[in-house]
Amino acid sequence: METLLQGATWDDFVSWLPSLWAGFCISIELTIASLLVGLPLGLFWALGVQSKIAPLRAFCLVLVEIGRGTPALVLIQFIYFGLPSLHLPLPSFLSAVVALGWCTGAYTSEIIRAGLESVPGGHKEAVSALGLSTMDGLRYVILPQGLRVAVPALLGFSILIFQGTSLCFTIALPELTSRAYEIGTNTFFFFPALATAGLFYVAICVPGSFLVSYVEHRAGAYSVR
Repeated sequence: METLLQGATWDDFVSWLPSLWAGFCISIELTIASLLVGLPLGLFWALGVQSKIAPLRAFCLVLVEIGRGTPALVLIQFIYFGLPSLHLPLPSFLSAVVALGWCTGAYTSEIIRAGLESVPGGHKEAVSALGLSTMDGLRYVILPQGLRVAVPALLGFSILIFQGTSLCFTIALPELTSRAYEIGTNTFFFFPALATAGLFYVAICVPGSFLVSYVEHRAGAYSVR
């Protein structure tokens, strides 16, 4: 049998694929769940930070700064290992979703806020001139334009969150990196196992980067004026 990387054979690679694929699916599920939690949080916190209500503004700002200032790995460890001491144990997948969702919300709130602030002042004045309420102006004028500007950066951050799921191997979540590390531990073929896992990440991140560039170009062609 032909030997490939570090003594591993084609049969070894083929035998690893089901486990790596299962881990890859968990990584995708975790990414989607984190975005479903984090993006609405990001929008809420972005609006909250701009709110004229001081307590709400301070509350949102504190959560955003904690999420941005704390490494994602520390958040994951805190949620999974720290909360049980407060009698709030969470399973590894839910802990990862909470931590990465918080991180996503914190960073995307700044992205969304920048997009909203990019809307020209004249458009905001038109909201008042037309007699629209604050909520209607936000819904029909400000948000559609601001989010269009923010979409490329949000897509780029989604790729980072997918990569960040690899941190969850530290809480025994059987995602892609964890599966590759387990294979390396059992076979001592760490390099080929991790390299194969890396190809799964590349298969998502490289096309994703091209998609971000394309969307950014399209968004630039229809930028807010």
